Amino acid sequence: MTEGIESRENEENVASKKGKKSITIEFIKPEEFRQIYAIGAAGGHSPYDFRIGFYNDTPKMFGDSSESRVIERRVEAEIILSPVAALELNRWLTQHINEYESVFGPIARAIPRVSKKEPAKSVDESTNIQGYI
Repeated sequence: MTEGIESRENEENVASKKGKKSITIEFIKPEEFRQIYAIGAAGGHSPYDFRIGFYNDTPKMFGDSSESRVIERRVEAEIILSPVAALELNRWLTQHINEYESVFGPIARAIPRVSKKEPAKSVDESTNIQGYI
């Protein structure tokens, strides 16, 4: 978060040199603040907002391992954003992903394991985010 604070202050200080007032943003975490780790996200949009639910999966087995498997998908948190906030999030993520990849190289997508009975799905099909949770 420090990088975000510094870059905002720098941008706003440049603006102040052009005759505009500078603004400093202070980030505060309330007592009930918590961090979560998520392996994925699902959500969608309406004309009014974007909703993103962040989730974790837990595999569960029933009976013989060849019979059936269930994955419990637990939605840990949902974020609701205005269209403008969603656009800004997209820009922020794109900037930081580009910076990450310039240092560490391209981010590899995990290819899901497919049983021999099912045809392989493309990565785009398996990561589609549509509709509300």
